[in-house]
Amino acid sequence: MKRRISTVIFTVILLFMFTYQTNPALAVEPNLNCKSALLMEFSSGKILYEYNAHQKLAPASVTKIMTMLLVMEAIDSGKIKLTDKVVVSENAKRLGGSTMYLETGEVRTVEELLKGAAIESANDACVALAEYLCGTEEEFVKRMNERAKSLGMNDTHFVNCYGFYDPNHYTSAYDVAIMSRELLKHSKILDYTTIWMETISEGRKTPFTLVNRNKMIKAYKGCDGLKTGYTKEALYCISATAKRGNVRLISVIMGAPTSKERNAMASQLLDIGFAKYDSFDVVKKGEVVGEVRIPKAKPESVKIIAKDNLNVIVEKGNKPNIEKKIEMFKDLKLPINKGDTVGIVKAVEGEKVFGQVEAIVDTKVEKMKFIDTLNKVVKSFLNVK
Repeated sequence: MKRRISTVIFTVILLFMFTYQTNPALAVEPNLNCKSALLMEFSSGKILYEYNAHQKLAPASVTKIMTMLLVMEAIDSGKIKLTDKVVVSENAKRLGGSTMYLETGEVRTVEELLKGAAIESANDACVALAEYLCGTEEEFVKRMNERAKSLGMNDTHFVNCYGFYDPNHYTSAYDVAIMSRELLKHSKILDYTTIWMETISEGRKTPFTLVNRNKMIKAYKGCDGLKTGYTKEALYCISATAKRGNVRLISVIMGAPTSKERNAMASQLLDIGFAKYDSFDVVKKGEVVGEVRIPKAKPESVKIIAKDNLNVIVEKGNKPNIEKKIEMFKDLKLPINKGDTVGIVKAVEGEKVFGQVEAIVDTKVEKMKFIDTLNKVVKSFLNVK
């Protein structure tokens, strides 16, 4: 969206009559036996706990979070559709490890392949999606690294789209949480990560049943994703997400000795987070947060709306003192289409920012034409509204 033309600065402060106290330490120190770990609150990205969070480690199939993110972004942007047909290549078919036993020339939909990646952790499905999106897996991996860089994942470098071990293929618990949070913004992915079993039979000689590798979706209350991984070099890894009430947490464990211990540690972090923290809404999606006048525009006055929910996480028992601040971009360029981003809504306490969402307009705003200016002058002269 074009953002430069007339200068518009609009700031609204709403003060919540409470007091907010910050304490990043968890009430109970977790008992961990892994290489690294991190607990993050989803809506704000606030880190509630970390241990060796920036250590560069092999991620195994947790890699597929980035693969799924690029696919979901392509779907949500309209570049591809869930119903698109994908022809499986020999390159995809020949992969070992976790697969959905795709055959060369087999035709599957994007949605079926996405299910294969999310549920069965299928390597062949990931390569088929990568080739469909970018032509080659190599080009797709290049896109993975570009996206990682844009997200600030400075501990990460990908070599493949599925997680086979390579000394140059690594990430960190911090970066896993970052890309997990980004993927969760595409809520449709939870439709797939919560599937326990599903059989794909159409167009296949032998039906294949996808079985979810993430046992926590059955064993942990509120868990609805996200991705597990294992290789002998990476050991057992997971990015687990769960939601209770208004609080969604992301728990990352890297390098656990067994899957049982991995899941127990991820659960322990989630337990501590849910016991200690709660959240409240600063702004709700679609809420009108202000109104702004734009000179030489039609209409001159336009409502500003929050694009998404803005939640702030707080310690239970503490009441927040949070300001809601709406900042418009400077030098907006007309025309502005309905739904275009024109600023940001922040949850702040003094200079500290706890979270923010985009602010959008509720109607199309066009540059005033000569006839509009003339009508305005005439109405003003005649005192007609």
